[in-house]
Amino acid sequence: MIREFTANDLDVVMKIWLDTNTNAHDFIPASYWQGNFEEVKRMLPEADIFVYENNNAIQGFIGLMENYIAGIFIDSSCQSQGIGKALLNHAKEIRSELSLQVYKNNTGAVKFYVREGFHQVKEQTDEHTGETELVMEWTK
Repeated sequence: MIREFTANDLDVVMKIWLDTNTNAHDFIPASYWQGNFEEVKRMLPEADIFVYENNNAIQGFIGLMENYIAGIFIDSSCQSQGIGKALLNHAKEIRSELSLQVYKNNTGAVKFYVREGFHQVKEQTDEHTGETELVMEWTK
């Protein structure tokens, strides 16, 4: 079930955020994500967050800032089960266009977004990590 984020979800969501970023971006030192943890935790409630919950356990979430996908994060034990697609489809239902940035080296995520109808509009360097990222867009 997909539902709106509540303040009680914050600790679980942040654990998923940290674990997913550390695992998916092994080309970036874990200290980068750990160093940004508190700032993200503070800013997270400013976004539109939707969680995927099953048996009262949060298994993933998507963060939207207007039409920008700040990220889709799935608990590592629940990946490749359609949760990311379900969250993305929810975003597509409530927005007519979406954009995002994804690290080029995160090839699994790039393939996922291409498969889900996103196209690359720009390639740029993330000033914080020095990594190449792709700007991608989707329109209904």
